[in-house]
Amino acid sequence: MFSKKLMARGAFSTLAIAGCLLGSIPAVTLAQSLPGLTIFSGVKPEYRLSYRLDFGGHTNGWDRYRLRVPAKKMKLAVAQFSITYPNYYKGKFDKDDMEIRVKGKSVPLQEVNWNKENRVIELIPEEPIPANSAVELVFSNVKNPSNPGIFYFNCQILSPGDVPLLRYLGTWELSVS
Repeated sequence: MFSKKLMARGAFSTLAIAGCLLGSIPAVTLAQSLPGLTIFSGVKPEYRLSYRLDFGGHTNGWDRYRLRVPAKKMKLAVAQFSITYPNYYKGKFDKDDMEIRVKGKSVPLQEVNWNKENRVIELIPEEPIPANSAVELVFSNVKNPSNPGIFYFNCQILSPGDVPLLRYLGTWELSVS
């Protein structure tokens, strides 16, 4: 009887430890992926956009930003992407090395504008991006800021033939450490 209780207690302990280990694997996986696990944020989950920093997002380092817009967010065709960023972001962009990718292919750009004073980057494709397309905005040769932090990059669009007002799609919460 004593050995049955001991075996039951040992089996229960083993199951409890295994459950904790298996339950923590997805949390660890989420914490290591970009944009990461966000507990507190001013951005509602339905407006949070995913991104990737190819070279780790280190302060004062060079990087490539891959800012993604899922197809479900692209309800209208897009004639222009406008990306705004906060005044405390002191990084630098190479406007000659920016592109829009649809289905992994680069789309020809008519114009790229970087208004440093107003902290706006505008990407204007030669042809409007069709609705329901997954889009990736790629900013290469970015000089990350020297100060670490979370930087909110907002995505707004203009649709062809629509009222010329920017429509908010979502926000990328870039983490530079």
